[in-house]
Amino acid sequence: MMEIPEALVIARQINQILAGRTIVQVTAGQTPHKFAFYAGDPAAYPALLVSMTISQAKARGGMVEIAAGAATLVFSDGAAIRHWPVGSKRPDKHQLLLALDDGSALTASIQMYGGIWCFQGDDFDNPYYQVAGDKPSPLSEQFDSEYFMAILAAPGCEKLTAKAALATEQRIPGLGNGVLQDILYRAGIHPRQVVRLLDLAAKERLFLAVKETMTEMVASGGRDTEKDLFGQPGGYQTRLSKNTVGQACPKCGQVIQKESYLGGSVYVCPGCQPLSN
Repeated sequence: MMEIPEALVIARQINQILAGRTIVQVTAGQTPHKFAFYAGDPAAYPALLVSMTISQAKARGGMVEIAAGAATLVFSDGAAIRHWPVGSKRPDKHQLLLALDDGSALTASIQMYGGIWCFQGDDFDNPYYQVAGDKPSPLSEQFDSEYFMAILAAPGCEKLTAKAALATEQRIPGLGNGVLQDILYRAGIHPRQVVRLLDLAAKERLFLAVKETMTEMVASGGRDTEKDLFGQPGGYQTRLSKNTVGQACPKCGQVIQKESYLGGSVYVCPGCQPLSN
């Protein structure tokens, strides 16, 4: 699913090819999806978006936000956003389609679950959207060592595991289970490791791993497990993911393992990420 690296890459691509394009037709909710969430009635989206010109896109945590005239359009992490050039065959199934004045189109299709939110003004009160705008990106200067240590020192956080501390409760919006795997691998920390057992050196490694891993993922065009605006996989080769499970770790040679934990899958190198008690 889309997380911070992919949101940044897709927003950049939208700005490169769609800024200045005018929306001429909108189809919202064509393919029913039980877990596609809209802001209000999707039938109202054409009135909000038709004749609006796309001015810019930006990442908001793991979301992509597009400004189009007086309207704001937001895609959450579960939305697959694709651009379809002039003359290309558009998908039959989608939850949103924007036809543009140059003959191309932008679609959004919900994978497991996700939001496609269109609204005007500042009255959109979705808590995930709000917190993603209130907290700094891990790639910003505001997200420094002091800020990160405060996250780990917050009441109750010392009882959590590394995965729970970093990838739940929107402590770091847009940092999800996907990018977490390589962050923890780089830091040499097991996903089940309890935060209170991490010494200062381990916490510093974890902070640097967040910064360095995210930076590398964005610079490489996103992860190879996810796709960009054009449906192409990112250039960042994940160290721990569905693509590497069962393979030998390039650092220590032990086999990369997959486990179920906290409602999702985690990937672990038992040699590089020992679990201490």
